[in-house]
Amino acid sequence: MTLSRVAFAGASATAVATAAILVRREQTRRSTERFAAAALETLLYAIDANDPMTGAHVRRVAAYALILGDAADLSEHECRNIERVALFHDIGKIHEALFDIIHDDTTLSPADRRAIATHPERGANVLEPLKRFYPDLAEGVLAHHERWDGSGYPRGLQGRRIPLAARVVAIADTYDAITHRRRYRDGQPAEVARRALLEGRGTQFDPALVDLFLFPPVVARVAAAEQEVMQWKPPMRKRRGHGDEENVPDITFRWRPGRYGSPARPASDPTRRTMR
Repeated sequence: MTLSRVAFAGASATAVATAAILVRREQTRRSTERFAAAALETLLYAIDANDPMTGAHVRRVAAYALILGDAADLSEHECRNIERVALFHDIGKIHEALFDIIHDDTTLSPADRRAIATHPERGANVLEPLKRFYPDLAEGVLAHHERWDGSGYPRGLQGRRIPLAARVVAIADTYDAITHRRRYRDGQPAEVARRALLEGRGTQFDPALVDLFLFPPVVARVAAAEQEVMQWKPPMRKRRGHGDEENVPDITFRWRPGRYGSPARPASDPTRRTMR
């Protein structure tokens, strides 16, 4: 064998070995990403099992927040982050120290309110181990009770220092909290929620996002999404057999009937606005 052939054979063997390493790395990456997505899905089912009312609440908030993000013409990446923050913004309430307070029918004491105010930090701590896969999730959950004027908690962030996902979720969360029943009061008409958002415009909420959320075509989509989420049932989960691991499709959240809780719209739709 000539020297050139030996060199060629050696180079070929090196290329094959390198390709095999890259394939294994890609397989490992996909497996860990699927594991992370499965962990979030498991947490979402845990919310449902622990408190079905909260489970319904976070699904509605996610639907409304996605509609607002879509109307603001945010990127797919930004909308996915908003979706996750909305779905897990109240996960910190699944805690033994808070469960009885939240589900008690008596009036909340100042101490109770202080305890409940810890739920953003508790939620961020729960989600912190997934930061490698979802780097903005814990931060968004931590900030969803910050206020535009800096008077919110836990860190007193102001204006655009508040993560965009948290600003979007804060509006959707408030709207749903007012329009649906809580243990201490019945749900209020949408007009009451509209007035509350206007009163908080520029103090509690991002003013531009409030204006967009209250834009009539967006309000109509929110109303339609509310009905769709309320009627949605989780699909039956097929048991996976041995040997299926390599063919399992990438995991997605199964919490809503459509991409944004309503049919897709053309790019020229008047509810789309640029928001950066």
